[in-house]
Amino acid sequence: MSRALAAAPSDPAVVPDRVSLLAGDDHVTPVWRNELGGLTFRLVPPGPATAVGLADGDRYVKWVPAGTPELDLDAEAERLAWARGYTPVPRVLDRGEDADGAWLLTEGIAGRSAVDPRWLARPETAVRAIGAGLRALHDTLPVGDCPFSWSVADRVARLSPDARGRVGDVPEVDRLVVCHGDPCAPNTLLDDGGRWTAHVDLDALGVADRWADLAVASYSLEWNYGDGYEPAFFDAYGIAPDEARIAFYRHLWDLG
Repeated sequence: MSRALAAAPSDPAVVPDRVSLLAGDDHVTPVWRNELGGLTFRLVPPGPATAVGLADGDRYVKWVPAGTPELDLDAEAERLAWARGYTPVPRVLDRGEDADGAWLLTEGIAGRSAVDPRWLARPETAVRAIGAGLRALHDTLPVGDCPFSWSVADRVARLSPDARGRVGDVPEVDRLVVCHGDPCAPNTLLDDGGRWTAHVDLDALGVADRWADLAVASYSLEWNYGDGYEPAFFDAYGIAPDEARIAFYRHLWDLG
């Protein structure tokens, strides 16, 4: 699984009818396309243009074509509603589906993605914010109250029979936390001072060993910023790399 390799659309995206209806008089701008055909649109009230994620009144719509089971917007809506009681995440405004696709409408939340051009030009700052934000998420979300799981057993159960046979030996749990589930660089938001402000894309959030998140978050740094940034990430999180656990959880991610 490599959802982190999604990107802002480089070609004009067709706005689905449902997104147009949800937008009303708002300006509609495509801001993200994932590998499975899903699109995210920013809805901006009429008026002067503002920076992505920073304007009062902005909303975002995730839309996925009908028949895309890998993208479960119901799961994300449930997780956002739960997590919002503890940590900054978008507020769900609407969720539904029709014959063309499914959608999730959320309120805008302050911050720019860690892969916004501003932060691609300052990767060290972005990487440290990602590490600090992930540590804050892990320390804040209550494991005992979390109704969701991202355990190895649950993840393996969703693999193909061939992939299950290639998982390998599962390492002992280091520390159970509520993991983000897709902690790749784009899913941390930063303020203009370079501090993390919120997390997005929580459709896989659940209890698991923290290395399930740490391995993938650090994995994504090379994809988005290039080589050499893992030390800054682990320093900001406050932990030394565990190579065995990193290798296992990256392998599991790739199998998915």
